[in-house]
Amino acid sequence: MSRILVIGGYGGFGARLARRLLASGHEVLVAGRSMAKAAAFCEAHAGATPLVADRNSGIGLVMARERPDLVIDAAGPFQGSGTTVPEACIAMRIPYLDLADARGFVTGIGALDRMAKAAGVPAISGASSVPALSGAVSRRLAAGLDAVERVEMAISASNRASAGESVAAAILSYVGRPVRLWRGKRWDVAHGWQAMRREAFQLGDGSGLGGRLTGIADVPDLDIAPAMLPGRPSVVFRAGTELGLQMRALWLASWPVRWGWMASLEPARRWLMPLYRTMLRLGGDRSAMHVTLVGRAGGRDVERRWTLVARNGDGPEIPTLAAQLLAEAILAGRVAPGARHGWGELELEAFEPLFAGLAIRHETVERELSPPLYARVLGDAFDALPPAVRAVHDFVADGGATGEGSVARGSKLLARLLAAAMRMPPAGHYPLEVSFEGCAEGERWTRRFGPYRFLSVLSGRAGQVIERFGPLRFHFDLPADREGLRMVSRGWSAFGIPMPRGLGPRIAAREWQEGERFRFDVAVAMPLIGPVVAYAGWLAPSPGGAAAQRSQRAMAG
Repeated sequence: MSRILVIGGYGGFGARLARRLLASGHEVLVAGRSMAKAAAFCEAHAGATPLVADRNSGIGLVMARERPDLVIDAAGPFQGSGTTVPEACIAMRIPYLDLADARGFVTGIGALDRMAKAAGVPAISGASSVPALSGAVSRRLAAGLDAVERVEMAISASNRASAGESVAAAILSYVGRPVRLWRGKRWDVAHGWQAMRREAFQLGDGSGLGGRLTGIADVPDLDIAPAMLPGRPSVVFRAGTELGLQMRALWLASWPVRWGWMASLEPARRWLMPLYRTMLRLGGDRSAMHVTLVGRAGGRDVERRWTLVARNGDGPEIPTLAAQLLAEAILAGRVAPGARHGWGELELEAFEPLFAGLAIRHETVERELSPPLYARVLGDAFDALPPAVRAVHDFVADGGATGEGSVARGSKLLARLLAAAMRMPPAGHYPLEVSFEGCAEGERWTRRFGPYRFLSVLSGRAGQVIERFGPLRFHFDLPADREGLRMVSRGWSAFGIPMPRGLGPRIAAREWQEGERFRFDVAVAMPLIGPVVAYAGWLAPSPGGAAAQRSQRAMAG
């Protein structure tokens, strides 16, 4: 029997983990700042011993006195937390685990790696739903894929599955604040609890959860997954509560933070928590999680999705399962020394026995995706395009390219006003980045000429490409051959209403290969006004991405 010190052992997740460890025959030291709460928990659980311990003050003295075989920090929140506990564990040669989901804390644990290896002990951060379970799922889904283009994850918790103030504090710490995302083969910025959308967590038999609102969450996987999966995919993580009212309230509250009117919502926790507690009786008892990968396997574009649905209020058990598994592995001597995050520590099969003891169902499904937009529109002509042109358009979920571009503006006043309305950059020469993202309509292209950014959405219909700039849509034929392709205007509409072609813009666009570079030239003119804007330049698929790998193979061939 081992002695395990669980900091926060009477809290929301800590209490569940402590019960699991006790059921496995371990002696558990239940620690926290309140002796009364620790004692109340231990009175109901044989083998549990209450302790007063604050991870931010005097925790080293407690560990020196008790000499546990393992320390698990389940207290939270870890956002902005220091590394006092893992450092103390390493100094005393005591293995360390935590249930952290704070991005900076989990990915920063590697700074202690040399110390931990010298001490001969493991120090594993993120032994929870993220990144330990999400990492096990992502690696399983990526098996056999040549490259991964996109990873999307989402968690929706039952409203009754409250884990206490630490979880609320963690969420409030980044609501409305910038969240760094890897997408379009570059680092981009979203904002916490914004970009909301409905997620369905459905199993194959039609059971599961309907659409629940989720928003952008700041988790370690946003840094870890792009670096760990082949193709350096884009990664987005969303989370949400069961009640749409709560989600909309957080979304509204996120804007003052985004606008800089307040640093964060953390100071509002003292009055938000009582409001939250008044709603605990609302909602159901089901929680869910899914991980979706889009990638390429043997020339096929596929989507693989793992979905988990927990019933009967068992959702809050899930964040404790990785910690239970890793605790047993550490105590058995199966975990190598060193400090690192938990992304690669467990396989999905290891969770199966624990899932079986809970009201949990999960499954993995795969479906083959349609070819990329330009490949669908062009058919066999797509394969005849020059390799550099084909590579830029050869993506399904996420792509990116970098290069240089020059912009010219028309000289007439109306031309300048139209170019400004289109959000076109001023005349000049710029470094150029283009991000390609699969979306419901087809593809979203975001072009960044230096600090200036504009985007359009492309879709396909009846052998044509339709490019949308806000309420305006332009229809193009795509004559293509081994020299490249052109975009030939065939009509336009405004707010869905077809407009006379004679009043529309004259758009001349072509793409070709020069050396090993993709080249483009676009010119826009208006009747009676003349030239409005023109931009031209070159691009190459961003290094490390799936499109870049395919481009290199095509060039070599």
